[in-house]
Amino acid sequence: MQTTWKGTISFGLVSIPVHLYSATQEHDVPLHQVHAKDGGRVRMKRYCEQEEKEVPYGEIAKGYESPDGRTVTLTDEDLADLPLPSKKVIDVLAFVDAAEIDPLMFSKAYYVGVADKAAAKPYALLRDALTESGQIAVTKIALRTRESPAVLRVHDGTLVLQTCIWPDEVRSAAGIAPEEQVTVRPQELKMARSLMDTLSEDFDLSQLHDDYQQALQQVIEARIQGVEVPHEEEPGEAPDNVIDLMAALRSSLKEAKGGHRGRRAEPEPEQPAAEHGPAAEEKPAPRGRASAAEKAVAEKATRTRSTGTKSTGTKSTSARTTAGKAEAGTAKSAGTGKSAGTARKTTSRKSAAPRKAS
Repeated sequence: MQTTWKGTISFGLVSIPVHLYSATQEHDVPLHQVHAKDGGRVRMKRYCEQEEKEVPYGEIAKGYESPDGRTVTLTDEDLADLPLPSKKVIDVLAFVDAAEIDPLMFSKAYYVGVADKAAAKPYALLRDALTESGQIAVTKIALRTRESPAVLRVHDGTLVLQTCIWPDEVRSAAGIAPEEQVTVRPQELKMARSLMDTLSEDFDLSQLHDDYQQALQQVIEARIQGVEVPHEEEPGEAPDNVIDLMAALRSSLKEAKGGHRGRRAEPEPEQPAAEHGPAAEEKPAPRGRASAAEKAVAEKATRTRSTGTKSTGTKSTSARTTAGKAEAGTAKSAGTGKSAGTARKTTSRKSAAPRKAS
């Protein structure tokens, strides 16, 4: 890996000789400027306006034009000999929590390696101290023609130097977010959180890939082979009216859950075994799936018939029972009347008999 910078990390009175290595690389498809008419290569030539001729790269220097129009030429030696401490020293200024640095300020990342074996012990000391404290070190460094603030942090057991932009280089966000007062209902927030959890389930950042580069490569291959260039289907027009936010969240959540089930390839539930035997053969083949309303009507009719039959039988039984009780009551009443008549007749006979003389 090519060394980008050589210097020393200054950690109090501890010095750590280190080298910096670029930690990232971009995978772009190399494109050149060509003449659209005939495909001829178009090259940028370094042209001197004073001598009106092309000059070689070795004679190129950097210049600054002052407000009064004068030009000051700066050579590579001038830039290399700048009186700047951060040119060769990464001076640790403070240790802060990672949350205190807005990620908006982060720029390019470099791996920090030791320059010799003697630097291994202080290197490990700083790395372990950062890991145990959960903090990052704030520093400054001069790379090429720019001094930048930077932070030292730990990644996979290796120190990483992350250059930053200066705080005053971060533009203000005033006026960009909606200024009118918007009320978010609790149920909308709850639905949004559910959608967030579903989308985050089984997410693996390492599985992301560059679709643009892949599509561009397909177009290049089609041009080389002289076949039709693949085109993406045009997306439909976005609705210009205000949509129902809850309906959109519900649809999004349903689609996200379906996508997760598809990725996990869950087995479909087993279907019940088909019926066999005469009873199954006598069943008529279904003419189609009945709607929910038809099923409800059929069930209600069945319940009504069952209830009616049960009620009719109950009424008949009650009537028979009532009639029997009535007959028994009549007979009992008749018997009671007969007994009463006999008693009255006996009493009359006793009254009519002559009393004995006293």
